[in-house]
Amino acid sequence: MMLTLRQMTYFVALAEQRSFSAAAEAVHVTQPALSQQIKEMEASLGAQLVERLPRDIRLTRAGQVVLERCHEILAMTRNLEAEIRLSKGLTGRLTLGVIPTIAPYLLPRALTRIKAAALDLDMRVREAQTAELLSAVQKGQLDAAVIALPYDVEGLMAQPLFTDHFLLAGSQSRIDALTAQSAPRPTELSPDTLLLLDEGHCLADQALDVCGLKRTRQTVDLGASSLATLCGLVAQGFGLTFLPEIALCSEMAASPDMAVLRFPDPQPERTVALVRRQSTEVKSWFTELAALLTEAGEELMIDARGRG
Repeated sequence: MMLTLRQMTYFVALAEQRSFSAAAEAVHVTQPALSQQIKEMEASLGAQLVERLPRDIRLTRAGQVVLERCHEILAMTRNLEAEIRLSKGLTGRLTLGVIPTIAPYLLPRALTRIKAAALDLDMRVREAQTAELLSAVQKGQLDAAVIALPYDVEGLMAQPLFTDHFLLAGSQSRIDALTAQSAPRPTELSPDTLLLLDEGHCLADQALDVCGLKRTRQTVDLGASSLATLCGLVAQGFGLTFLPEIALCSEMAASPDMAVLRFPDPQPERTVALVRRQSTEVKSWFTELAALLTEAGEELMIDARGRG
């Protein structure tokens, strides 16, 4: 008996969940049905894949090898399905990932354009941090993702969309004090005055990197998980934060007491890009999507430069 994609899917779920009941719930089947499929898989391969422990499961050496191959086969299958779905351009179903420091600002404008250009497109959006999105693109769980460069993942290619500058945000009194003589350069800032996003968000590390700073024990991050939280804090005088230009209009509307400072040239910046798998044949859907995202991003930049 040959292995089936269903068996591979169940086996991957079991390896990830480490529980027959949790894996069954994850793939929406009963526990006996999943257990039977795993047994049939082991019988087909002639090897034990799972050690069944009282409150846990453990993959055998053979199971580890099979898991790696299952990931590869399922990724290739999803890749094939995506290529067929998108072979005629922006039509059918498209799954797109976007990082949290871009999604709430770019998506409202971008989705309006995308829907106008592709009325029959079934677009599904997932917001997550960079590492999670890139892994999902690699595995074929997402067709593409909007991230900030750089990234270090093999098998992916990036199409730059637009440049997003970093501004310095704080209360009006703090910004006035910093600009009393001349606007400071990023490297002249004291790290212990900065409020940053949680580790795992690429924005904080990118901002510190381009500003020539390092995250230190004195750097206050407060465990903030969103730019909106940081902007609300700094508007009330709790330190300073880096604000991407793409977020300026939205966050100033939400926190009217916040002031911003634009750094002298060359301004620190990040490149926003659309990434996909290199193995995916280049089709019109990717270039069309990139063009629409670029239009939306550049419009946001123009609005932001009129504000600060």
